[in-house]
Amino acid sequence: MRPFRLPKRCTVPKPTGFLEYTREDAPKRPVEVRVRDFREIEEFLPWDRVERQAARCMDCGIPFCHVYGCPVKNRMPDFNELVYRRQWRRALDILHSTNNFPEITGRICPAPCEAACTLSIHQPPVAIRLIELEIVERGWREGWIQPQPAEERTGKKVAIVGSGPAGLAAAQQLGRNGHEVVVFEKADRIGGILRYGIPDFKLEKWILDRRLNQMREEGVRFETGVDAGTDLSPRYLQRTFDAILITAGASRPRDLNIPGRDLGGIHFAMDFLVQQNKRNAGDRIPKEQEILASGKKVVVIGGGDTGSDCVGTSRRQGAIDICQIEILPKPADVRPADNPWPVWPKVLKTSTSHEEGCTRLWSILTREFLGEGGQVKKLHCVKLEWTDTGQSGKPAFREIPGSDFELNADLVLLSLGFLHTEHGPLVEGLKISADNAGNLAVQEGHRTSVPGIFAAGDCVLGASLVVRAIMQGREAAADVDRYLMGKENY
Repeated sequence: MRPFRLPKRCTVPKPTGFLEYTREDAPKRPVEVRVRDFREIEEFLPWDRVERQAARCMDCGIPFCHVYGCPVKNRMPDFNELVYRRQWRRALDILHSTNNFPEITGRICPAPCEAACTLSIHQPPVAIRLIELEIVERGWREGWIQPQPAEERTGKKVAIVGSGPAGLAAAQQLGRNGHEVVVFEKADRIGGILRYGIPDFKLEKWILDRRLNQMREEGVRFETGVDAGTDLSPRYLQRTFDAILITAGASRPRDLNIPGRDLGGIHFAMDFLVQQNKRNAGDRIPKEQEILASGKKVVVIGGGDTGSDCVGTSRRQGAIDICQIEILPKPADVRPADNPWPVWPKVLKTSTSHEEGCTRLWSILTREFLGEGGQVKKLHCVKLEWTDTGQSGKPAFREIPGSDFELNADLVLLSLGFLHTEHGPLVEGLKISADNAGNLAVQEGHRTSVPGIFAAGDCVLGASLVVRAIMQGREAAADVDRYLMGKENY
């Protein structure tokens, strides 16, 4: 294992860089080309132009990108400094010191670090996500990224339930600490939300497989098709392993229980996205189970990232019309006065999927699904008017009289977020306590109510960002290690 050494002191790369250079984003494949396949949309910049982007990092004193914006606390000023000075390998060491999977966050993270960049007060922020991705991809190309197996084994065994970003981050950290780690995944492939929840045009799956191969060589074992709690009893897991870490995600989708919900052609967004990722992997979907947008009028209910992914997937499948509706009002084009820097900007965001073509409607409430012959054909909707506050002190809405209208739809995709993790045989069998929202309740150190059992990621946070799940996985791994090695009194 190459020893990691922090630089003695990192300084601003080029004091006037932000004045001399404009922001340059990664180029994207043309819309008319990329909608014909499921390959990645973004391409790469030449290394010399990335070095110039790193020079835009300014001497801001307090790096809000690091201390406020980034959940894993990536050290952006330090790796920017090193990229500018063409010390790419040292930049990679710094990047890996806080983030197990920068090739993933560099592709799919919404970059709260950039929103918190001091430069973004009055200029486009430093292209942090682009620089992060370029660093790690150069590391793979140059052969700098190699397995880092533990030099000594502890003899302790850890079961990790769930192979999403939290579970994988924890598995790699614990494996490198010398523990025997087994990751159990009920799906047929490892990766959780990374494998089946994110379209290939944002994250091709060979990128994930590349990192999984590294982890296997480090000693992490992966068991697929195993529903922990059913295929393996809770008693067996407790008897066999010294610690259990649950990173099962928040997979219970929020439904829309209105008249007509039982009509055919209405599906949860994740069911739709999972099927397409399986097709891309070469799987065959039984015809009677297929959810396809080909030749259909598609309505996506929900304006978040998952809804946007449904738009892009529908476009690639050949939908003839796509409409995305959102109950919330249309965001402003610039930061409102009550949304100051460095908090996350509540402004209108147009994704690459939106660029590919769809109608977007805001302040719309769906009242009823209408159908013919058992299949959905229309949505009965009404327009809303939002007020600043309601009785609870939160924004409230009222229906605008006479604003009712209908939307044609052959396929409706529900992208309304997620409620909480599944409360199945594992959680019930282990008698793990949940909070009022249905998430697994943890104490300090990611401990659940049951000794020796820990939880992290979206099953604790509720549905959140991949980068937050990675952060939780790393923190939980440190807590599990302390528990196993007796370094703290649990």
